[in-house]
Amino acid sequence: MDALFAADLTKDTALDALKRTEAESRERESQAAIFDYAETLVNGYLSNQDRIDSRLQGLAEGWTLERMPNVDRAILRIAAWELLYNEEIPSEVAIAEAVALASELSTEESPKFINGILARLAKDRQGL
Repeated sequence: MDALFAADLTKDTALDALKRTEAESRERESQAAIFDYAETLVNGYLSNQDRIDSRLQGLAEGWTLERMPNVDRAILRIAAWELLYNEEIPSEVAIAEAVALASELSTEESPKFINGILARLAKDRQGL
């Protein structure tokens, strides 16, 4: 999420932002698995960016992706990738983690907004 957020604010790519953060904290061995999965998330989103953004835009009801707070957009993109492309993560877990991040990092309205979009995305996915 941090890498996508940073890429929205700077001229770096999400992968460059992730690699920079990884290099700063890789000394701690416990961080290795975290960064491996973070890289999977970023690459997964980037490989499916158009489809994910299109799905999110269609579910946002009156909100464009550009109008959303940057942190909400990053949270939604990562969680959407997990919902659509990572069968190892249960939908409920991906949604709960996204809502928890929004509660911690974004506006007071963001958790409910993110929960609504992701719940509809999960429901749509089940119908496919």
